[in-house]
Amino acid sequence: MKWLFPVLLTLVLLAACAPTAGNPDQSIDNPNQPIVNPNEPVSNDDPVPPLKFDNTIPRHGDDALVRDAAFVDSVDLLTMESYPLQFMLVIAGNLPTPCNQLRINANPPDQENKIIVDVYSLSTPDTMCAEVLQPFEQNIPLGSFPTGHYTIWINGEKVAELDA
Repeated sequence: MKWLFPVLLTLVLLAACAPTAGNPDQSIDNPNQPIVNPNEPVSNDDPVPPLKFDNTIPRHGDDALVRDAAFVDSVDLLTMESYPLQFMLVIAGNLPTPCNQLRINANPPDQENKIIVDVYSLSTPDTMCAEVLQPFEQNIPLGSFPTGHYTIWINGEKVAELDA
């Protein structure tokens, strides 16, 4: 009888440390789950939360905003250790004001294997905002490419080359 209390205490502690059961109706590989393409605009009505970098992709309603510059200070090209090779841009710079919203439009390679990336900002017309630079740093996954030599251009300036 003296052994019953330690055994029960051990079982209770083990049960408390066990992972909680998820929703049994939710499948890990849900075929009805919408697929979010990071290179396509995300609408504000989309029920799927956007990926982290989706907040910079051009979207519906941007035409009502005023286009402005985004000052790119540095660009790093990262090569992921995967097969096939995956590439990511790390772009750092400043927006003209804290009220400006960053937009990055990365296009697929063209016929000359140029990857054109447009980095700019948008702001609401007639909004007063402090005239102080707002720093940003954004990771932009580029994905993988067929074998070849590619150049990356940001706002008309060649910033990197890669061999896939």
